[in-house]
Parts: sequence; structure tokens; C-alpha cells
Amino acid sequence: MNKNKDVIVVEGQSDVNKLRLLIDADFVITNGSEISRETIEYIKTLSLTRRIIILTDPDYPGMRIREIISQAVPSALHAYVDRKKASNGKKLGVAECQKEEILRALKMVRSYQEKEEKEFDEVKMYNLGLQGQIDSSFLREQVFKQYNLGYGNAKTLCKRLNMIEVTYEEIKEFIDDIKNKKKG
Repeated sequence: MNKNKDVIVVEGQSDVNKLRLLIDADFVITNGSEISRETIEYIKTLSLTRRIIILTDPDYPGMRIREIISQAVPSALHAYVDRKKASNGKKLGVAECQKEEILRALKMVRSYQEKEEKEFDEVKMYNLGLQGQIDSSFLREQVFKQYNLGYGNAKTLCKRLNMIEVTYEEIKEFIDDIKNKKKG
């Protein structure tokens, strides 16, 4: 493997086949959600000298794989494809995305590092309208998309917001803009 290339972690061979047509990188295949201990150790070893990017399908198994790798390799970067753009009508996944969506996701990789001080909690998420309210799901979807954070529930969003450089005020302003556009 070339030391200068990124290592992109994907779920299957069809993802690699698609990505090889678009980018120059090395790949590690997890073989779905049954990621082996050996594969995790291999990714950990690669992370000592290479940039690791996790690009899994926007579904529950993809989130599970992402979480397992993130715990083993906290320095891993995250690339998310939009769920709505990752379907060909029959399947949902990276291999089903158009070229532009994959390149967008790889351009907007995110790093998640745990912080001592938490900006967001359940109360703040509720106050922002991101949980426990009628349009919470819609608002979460908009925040996930705007900040390229993948998808998930309120707890997932709270955790990811706490890991990136974003303030409560920034999110409040973004949500207020959405609500104002919805009214007008």
C-alpha cells in the first residue's frame, strides 16, 4: 500500500469497485456488519501512519460498523453519503450513489473527538426543537445534512454535535432560519 494514500473503509467489494473508478485510494472491506477482530486490528495498525476514512452505507448496519471502528480508531475521519441519494430504488448504499454524491461526501470528511465540555444535552436539544416535538425529526434531518453528520436519532445528533466545533447559538440560528423559511 502507498503510504500517501488515504485508506477508505467500506462494507463490500461493490463499494470498492465503484470508488476505484472515482478516486485514488486504498480500501479496507469490512464484509458487512460482521467486522472481524483481525480487520479492526489491521485498521488500527494502518491508522498509525495513514489517514483512515470511514464511508459506510447510510443504514443501521453501516452506523454499527462506523461505531465499532470509531471506538477502535478515534482518529478515523467520517464521510457520509446522503440517504436520499444513496438508493437506486432497490438497494441503499455507497455503491448505489452517483459520482457527485460520493465525491461530495469525501470532500466533507469529519473528525469526531470527544470533548470534556459538552455544548449540547437533552434539555438544549429539546429547546432547539431537535427532540420531543412535532417537527423534531425534520429539523434533525436538516442539521444532519447541513453539518454532514450522517443520520440518526436525537441522541446520535447530540453526541455528534458535541464532537464538532459548533456552538448552541450557531445551531439555534440555523434552525431559526429553517423555521422562518418554512413560514414564508
